Amino acid sequence: MQIKILDPAEEDLLAGIQFYEDQCEGLGSYFQNSLFADIDGLLIHAGVHRVVFEKYHRMPASRFPFAVYYTVDGQTVLVHAVLDCRRDPQRAVSRLL
Repeated sequence: MQIKILDPAEEDLLAGIQFYEDQCEGLGSYFQNSLFADIDGLLIHAGVHRVVFEKYHRMPASRFPFAVYYTVDGQTVLVHAVLDCRRDPQRAVSRLL
């Protein structure tokens, strides 16, 4: 099994890193390490998370109010988005549909 983080999800991660780094020096790195650890966990747990929008699995992040939206294609986990759960839920709808 392998994980591929698609460009829009990578942009989401970079924006989250910058946001938390602006809050407190070093917090952006902690956010990055935490989210990548969660995403790496998909190597073992891919496909067990709730399905939303009829297609995407939604994995809540363990330490931050974010969710990882992914699909499984054979032996590849495709990460489509990493979204802040505190924002307007319509943002997730517009990003993923």
